[in-house]
Amino acid sequence: MEREHFRELVHEAVESLPRELLMRVQNVDIVIEWRPTAQDRHAAGIGPGSTLLGLYHGVPLPDRGENYNLVLPDKISIYQGPIESICRTDDEVREQVRTTVLHEIGHYFGIDDDRLHELGMG
Repeated sequence: MEREHFRELVHEAVESLPRELLMRVQNVDIVIEWRPTAQDRHAAGIGPGSTLLGLYHGVPLPDRGENYNLVLPDKISIYQGPIESICRTDDEVREQVRTTVLHEIGHYFGIDDDRLHELGMG
């Protein structure tokens, strides 16, 4: 899939989220990367045989103290290669991108992986 088309799917996924939720997300940059780096995999706590579709880089909202200011934006990485590798059709890619974006935004709000899976978000 062309990078521009994948970028459109990420944009579509973000725009499909409830306005109330999006209004609470501040100072976060969503980027598309081809694959996670070794450092990304380490940050996510996964080994080389596991698939990483996205990663939230930052300090979750509940962990921020009163002195949390003047910081660079948090970042959500969406990994195009791994997403494409587990999907067979454009519709599957579209749904997986949406799930991954929602999952990583969940981490921004401080929701851990176990709870996100319970909620059906990844």
